[in-house]
Amino acid sequence: MNYISTRGGMAAQGFSDILLGGLAPDGGLVVPDVYPQIDKATLQSWRTLSYSQLAFEIVSRFATDIPAEDVRRLVEAAYTEQAFGTPDITPLTELESGLHLLHLSNGPTLAFKDIAMQLLGQLFEYVLAQRGEAVNIIGATSGDTGSAAEYAMRSKKGVNVFMLSPHGRMSPFQRAQMFSLQDANIHNIAVEGTFDDCQDIVKAINNDAAFKQKYKVSAVNSINWGRIVAQVVYYFRAYLQVAGQIGDEVDFVVPSGNFGNICAGHIARQMGLPVGKLVVATNENDVLDEFFRTGRYTVRASKDTHATSSPSMDISKASNLERFVFDLIERDSAALAGLWRDVDSTGGFDLGKTPFFARMVGEFGFSSGKSTHADRIATIRAAKAKWNVVLDPHTADGVKVALEARRPGVPMVTLETALPAKFEATILEALNETPPRPAALANLESLPQRSEVLPNDVEAVKRYVVDALN
Repeated sequence: MNYISTRGGMAAQGFSDILLGGLAPDGGLVVPDVYPQIDKATLQSWRTLSYSQLAFEIVSRFATDIPAEDVRRLVEAAYTEQAFGTPDITPLTELESGLHLLHLSNGPTLAFKDIAMQLLGQLFEYVLAQRGEAVNIIGATSGDTGSAAEYAMRSKKGVNVFMLSPHGRMSPFQRAQMFSLQDANIHNIAVEGTFDDCQDIVKAINNDAAFKQKYKVSAVNSINWGRIVAQVVYYFRAYLQVAGQIGDEVDFVVPSGNFGNICAGHIARQMGLPVGKLVVATNENDVLDEFFRTGRYTVRASKDTHATSSPSMDISKASNLERFVFDLIERDSAALAGLWRDVDSTGGFDLGKTPFFARMVGEFGFSSGKSTHADRIATIRAAKAKWNVVLDPHTADGVKVALEARRPGVPMVTLETALPAKFEATILEALNETPPRPAALANLESLPQRSEVLPNDVEAVKRYVVDALN
């Protein structure tokens, strides 16, 4: 399998080549030249597989330049009961008839990002060892990606991590998870701005070809294709557990800000998984909800991005949307590049009056909904009262939208994003109780923390990286 850029300006490359890269050289995102297809007979044969066995079947179809026995070893090292607390890795709970919760937050940092990052850490170390190289990861986080990446990459040979986060906009738990790490290869940078500002800095550094080459810059944000591949696995896993018969539709609701998690669901659907509806759940930063309701994609300035009680979705520029739009407009790279030039020049584009909007809703099965602070508080209370389940704020956004979007007779799976312990203040407001947390993290916020506060400036971040490496 070869990989190309959504914007058409990259020669086809193998999985190992694009794994370490992040953005394509032309500023686009890498995608496979064709999606592997899974038929019903193969799906049926996968029903009895363990999580790591299923991950091997899917990842090996994308990482075709890595020997199969090595892929198997890497996924087995990533998906262990020791790391995730359960041999199921991503267990399911049926909240009520036809309404399911997919638990994705049993990993080391209590967020769904661990599932992809644990595999990415293994893949990075393997590829770097094969090539005798080292990389410097420069990433951005709204709260969960950063800690998941840092925990996955700490102690990994040949890897330094520089993680940008919005200064003062994460929960105390999220901040402590990252800033308390004392590993020499971990560097936390608090940027005076929003997550979108952090993401823009990372993209600018990736687009500086000379700097990127000289300092061997890599990425682990959801723009990294390896992360998306890892996330595809749990859509197959959930489907195989929920579907009555292979071929029956299953709907998914995904809390989303950067469109990475639900992009994996779109790819699973393109591979042949019988996904019915893919429902995007947003918070008050509802750029994606507006896009899937109207066809208008309008990014917002930092000053117009709300700080909410589901902070990991406080995003107004959905990086991974480009991968879906590429498929939506029939993989026309010239047209795709034109749309993103419109984003840069006018702040967005409008597909509402084009045939593509009908395809988005019909052929691709997308819809959306939004949730506010009042909604998520009410949903957290209702979930505790009705199902005796405590939801984190982002998952509450998803469940709220799921209850509105359910179709009679079609199973609905909401993807959990994090454990409620990471958002203590909101749980306390909703339930008047403190959410439980693992014993090992009982005094997390009291640990010594280290980070560097920098202005919202690309050059300042570059200087920091250079100084740290010298």
